[in-house]
Amino acid sequence: MSKLTIQQKFKDKLEELEANLAYQKGANNCAASTLTNILDVIGIEDFHYYNMAIPLAGGFGGFRSKNKWKGPCGAVCGGCAAIGIILGGQEKIKDKDMAKVYLKAAEFVENFEEQFGSTTCQELCGIDFGDPHGYIEYTTKKIWEKICHKYVIWAIKEVQRLCKRQLKKIWS
Repeated sequence: MSKLTIQQKFKDKLEELEANLAYQKGANNCAASTLTNILDVIGIEDFHYYNMAIPLAGGFGGFRSKNKWKGPCGAVCGGCAAIGIILGGQEKIKDKDMAKVYLKAAEFVENFEEQFGSTTCQELCGIDFGDPHGYIEYTTKKIWEKICHKYVIWAIKEVQRLCKRQLKKIWS
């Protein structure tokens, strides 16, 4: 039996997600779904990452700054977190390598914005998670099934594309 390449593992994961993600029970958190599905591909399974990513969805839980800045899509947050893990490998990222990680994350976010026209959760899905009824509206209108799962799939594909060399070098 041959060992699957990292690219084949991504391909298999993406096929599975494209077929099922919109309807998976408990998957409707874009930050956690993005991060943990990528981590699953590279062989990291730890519920702490899932728990850590949960509050990053909904634009940092519906955060709005005093200047009206709104939080980013969870798929953006989860993708950036995955980039850090992928580029860090099995060690803590060294100071001299942080700029590379920042630049790769910035490229990812820029590409997301170019693809979808925004990076903010509320602009992308139309739900204000800062409103106590936001999550109820999100589930009632089936926004995950209709819209948000697509951001997760795109983010996973883009992280794979941007980190292809590092995935092969560090995680194969």
